Amino acid sequence: MAVYNYDVVVLGSGPAGEGAAMNAAKAGKKVAVVDNRREVGGNCLHLGTIPSKALRHSVRQIMQFNTNPMFRQIGEPRWFSFPDVLKSAERVISKQVTSRTSYYARNRVDLFYGTGSFSDEQTIEVVCPNGVVEKLVASQIIIATGSRPYRPADIDFHHERVYDSDTILTLSHTPRRLIIYGAGVIGCEYASIFSGLGVLVDLIDNRDQLLSFLDGEISDALSYHLRNNNVLVRHNEEYERIEGMDNGVVLHLKSGKKIKADALLWCNGRTGNTDKLGLENIGIKVNSRGQVEVDESYRTSVSNVFAAGDVIGWPSLASAAFDQGRSAAGSIIENGSWRFVNDVPTGIYTIPEISSIGKTEQELTAAKIPYEVGKAFFKGMARAQIAIEPVGMLKLLFHRETLEILGVHCFGYQASEIVHIGQAIMNQPGEANTIKYFVNTTFNYPTMAEAYRVAAFDGLNRLF
Repeated sequence: MAVYNYDVVVLGSGPAGEGAAMNAAKAGKKVAVVDNRREVGGNCLHLGTIPSKALRHSVRQIMQFNTNPMFRQIGEPRWFSFPDVLKSAERVISKQVTSRTSYYARNRVDLFYGTGSFSDEQTIEVVCPNGVVEKLVASQIIIATGSRPYRPADIDFHHERVYDSDTILTLSHTPRRLIIYGAGVIGCEYASIFSGLGVLVDLIDNRDQLLSFLDGEISDALSYHLRNNNVLVRHNEEYERIEGMDNGVVLHLKSGKKIKADALLWCNGRTGNTDKLGLENIGIKVNSRGQVEVDESYRTSVSNVFAAGDVIGWPSLASAAFDQGRSAAGSIIENGSWRFVNDVPTGIYTIPEISSIGKTEQELTAAKIPYEVGKAFFKGMARAQIAIEPVGMLKLLFHRETLEILGVHCFGYQASEIVHIGQAIMNQPGEANTIKYFVNTTFNYPTMAEAYRVAAFDGLNRLF
């Protein structure tokens, strides 16, 4: 058994692992990264964020071609299969693996491919694919192993018609009708993708509102546009059992309903990838979803072991995971790069997309904070008209007296890009974070960013 010594060992090469490894390496630490795949990038790159967003982009292009009258000069609307569209995602994944592998090489970070587990608080044993065991000894260890779809024991995920958000990427046909169980972020995104391909989608939600953490108006808009694209949303439903057959799946709901479809996609929760880490050997406990508890420094109950990313739970976003990993390493190297990551915008890549940061109307009302609303509807904006993207709006919430921006909520074309302008202004000190910034600043025209100026004037006109 070969033994290697390091300052920091990182378990996982997803966004959290990469953020941790790069920060530690740039501070002069000797760093190793362990991943159970033969390629870097983690579930984010290979199974989650990147494939689903690449799929979404291709589907949006198809929808634009099929609905834009200008393209009728080229030909009639076309039908594309799911496997055909998936090829675009595979090209992106390959390019991302190449880029990210070069980051580790440039920063002299050693990569070990295999299953890593704790033998003691400072030792990781890596079982390589060829069966060879290598021992990594380090004074500091960072867990960044991510998460996977939660799989209830009473559902047969080996059935060829039953998928989760990982295995759906192996789908070799395009179902005519698909049941998506779970209407969280992943469920809503895949509902958009499949309905955009002409699939009849039944979206099963065990709550009474889609994505209830969003501003209510934004949630309502998403619900409307999903239904407008032939998604049947069923609220307040729970499964009793899932019956797999040769030619499809029958979902039996506790309400007595039976829904038959060609396939079922399970999108109801995720589990931390901790079951193979040997955490019991060092006394770290996980919760019922396999997640590790950490403090604000991303330190676990064992002082030299840290954790970041989906494996610790909230907010389970790739963007936050990278910053959490970087901050976990910052706690080790003490170079001023630590911060507790809580200023996190929500990015939801449905069609149309959603992004927000700050307080919602519901939260401000409950807190009895006097606020006002400013809106810019995309249908009236020149850039949206040029792009033939009339759906959506930018909504600003601001304090009636101080004019401080309290929340930014965007639905529609380029929402996940637009939100960052508001985020930047919200974080300015003193009086620089008020809605007046947008009326006293010249924006390029025509742009989607100009929506801030329109929304700001709208909000100021509501004051009395």
